[in-house]
Amino acid sequence: MYNIEIKKTDSTNLDFQQLVKLLDADLAIRDGDDHDFYHQFNGIDTLKHCLLLFKNEKAVACGTIKFYDDNKAEVKRMFVLESERGQGFASQLLKELETWAKDLGFENLILETGVNQPEAIALYKKCGYEIIENYGQYQGIETSLCFIKSIITK
Repeated sequence: MYNIEIKKTDSTNLDFQQLVKLLDADLAIRDGDDHDFYHQFNGIDTLKHCLLLFKNEKAVACGTIKFYDDNKAEVKRMFVLESERGQGFASQLLKELETWAKDLGFENLILETGVNQPEAIALYKKCGYEIIENYGQYQGIETSLCFIKSIITK
């Protein structure tokens, strides 16, 4: 049996920064020549709403939300260590991010993921996210897939 803890933090957290480095290394392989385009939109220097998931006091997963507009926040930097995948940690983090965004007054979460990330696409679909037309900087980018989910209760 193991102990799971989810902590709220920001992008100055060293555990968060280490997980993001591993995420970026993974994305550089998956995205290939497109990596530099995507990387420019994924800076972490000003992220204020980051989550870390700890398994037995070791940071194994992360995710964050950032302001997009008055009723939408954007999910960014979702990552689970390869050795820890398949245990439901990404779904757990996503639910916590949804709750946090709702508490902050947002009505919807949006996100972008790459077509070369089938695990992420499956996760978002499983968690109730719907594919939308690419937004913002992802408009017209064929290797991007964008999603939305309403987080308000009706």
